[in-house]
Amino acid sequence: MAKLNANYEAVYIIDPRKNEEETAALMERFKTLAEGNATGVEVDEWGKRSLAYPIQDQTVGHYVRMTFASAPAFPAELDRIFRITDGIMRSIIVCMDE
Repeated sequence: MAKLNANYEAVYIIDPRKNEEETAALMERFKTLAEGNATGVEVDEWGKRSLAYPIQDQTVGHYVRMTFASAPAFPAELDRIFRITDGIMRSIIVCMDE
């Protein structure tokens, strides 16, 4: 039987060419989206860190970690939004319960 809610962790990397206001706006956008569709939303800003390999000619990225509990449909939608948002270099969403 499928779980109604599960705990998830999302890590996304924001393009370092974005200024502080644009970075904060992206973080607030995803936090608001998560709060509207999930519970227990926590955002942990890791800041700028070196990438393991260059992405879009960048060697540094602004890392953000977000944890939340939701139904399985929301992480799929969040992943879609990450992929189409300008300024998000990479993202991953992992179910913590498995």
